[in-house]
Amino acid sequence: MNAEKLSLKEKVGYSLGDTASHFVWDMVGFWLLFFYTDVYGISAAAAGTIMLVARFWDMAIDPVIGIVSDRTNTRLGKFRPYILFGAIPYAILAVLTFATPNFGEAGKIVYAGATYVLLMTAYAAINLPYSALGAVMTDDTYERAGLNTYRFIAGFTGQFVVTGLALTLAEFFGNGDKAQGFQYTVLLFAGLSLIFFFITFKTTKERVQPPKKQVNSLVEDVRNLFNNKAWIILAMVGIISFIMFAMQNAAIAYYFKYYLGRENNVQLFNVIGTVALIVALPLSKPLAKRFGNKNVFIGSSLISGLFFILIYIAGKDNLTTIYVFNIIAKMAYAPAVPLLWTMIADSADYGEWTTGRRSTGLYFSAAVFAQKAGWGIGAAVAGWILAASGFVPNLIQNNTAITGIKLLVSVIPGILYMSCAVFMIFYRIDTKTTALMKKELGARRENE
Repeated sequence: MNAEKLSLKEKVGYSLGDTASHFVWDMVGFWLLFFYTDVYGISAAAAGTIMLVARFWDMAIDPVIGIVSDRTNTRLGKFRPYILFGAIPYAILAVLTFATPNFGEAGKIVYAGATYVLLMTAYAAINLPYSALGAVMTDDTYERAGLNTYRFIAGFTGQFVVTGLALTLAEFFGNGDKAQGFQYTVLLFAGLSLIFFFITFKTTKERVQPPKKQVNSLVEDVRNLFNNKAWIILAMVGIISFIMFAMQNAAIAYYFKYYLGRENNVQLFNVIGTVALIVALPLSKPLAKRFGNKNVFIGSSLISGLFFILIYIAGKDNLTTIYVFNIIAKMAYAPAVPLLWTMIADSADYGEWTTGRRSTGLYFSAAVFAQKAGWGIGAAVAGWILAASGFVPNLIQNNTAITGIKLLVSVIPGILYMSCAVFMIFYRIDTKTTALMKKELGARRENE
């Protein structure tokens, strides 16, 4: 029953949920700070504090959502109800977060903080069950790899739209009124998110169920999670990967402005990098079938990290070389994106296989928690390195500051990503193990 191949309709339907998620995640990640300071009129210090507090809240709520969703039992499934009933609050809060009511200086800060925290809560309540849903639609690791490939193609397409079109749409809708432009743009994205999440709910099915005799025990589930060496390795890889992403994303604007002297090219650079990811994502499943999830991830980490490091040696006049190295690095990195989530699902299978207990939501929420921690660490480290190198905004930078900026974009993230390969050497769920787990877990479910 669980081994059946997922239909194209189900893969596409599931993937649209990640497009809907990226509409909000990337609007927040790329434009919310700018919106707070330049549109809503909140001070940069207050805006930064709001985003820091909301990030800590976001991290804290993730395990709660995972634990609750694991204990949800309805005729609609464990995870699908969150997508259906969470879509409307998610869309409404997205619009409210980018609204600009005139409440005075203190009132604006309170309003912005409250709506952002609530939006992140709604995001966690729909996105974490959505991620866990992919693990229970099939128990076949290669079908999961294919499903996650569709997911991330759709997700990065959403990122492409937000990074490449959001400001243009805001200008079009606003016609000189930035507040109105952002409001209408987010309203459009929120409406599309509602439609996409509804399609995800309608087209997907939960097939992998926990053992029928499993008794709820949070203590035992958490103990099993931290005894699962495969999951611990993947969590460490997630932390390191997201430190790398956050560091590089935070520094790339400084790289173009102060080193290359081409500030306006940074958006094009980001868009081309996203396109490179999307183009190479379909290689994930065939490579995994040929070489195994673990080996593909190791190769991806080493090759991608190497080409990130090579960006350092490209002179500021060699813009083509910089673009080429980045494109190759992103294409080499792409197959690992869906495989990380595939292996997290496999680690949940491994937990059930070895302990007789299944807690998919907890596994995914804890993994997301680790990745968000990495994101926060990476952004902070980037700021510390800039400060230590003597960076001063809006001035010509000294050689030390330029070196710090270059290292943040190239060598440091490259070494970090290559180090993921070292952790993955100790990951023991290989092709034979996934096949054996699938066979034995399937037999257990049939006996039940």
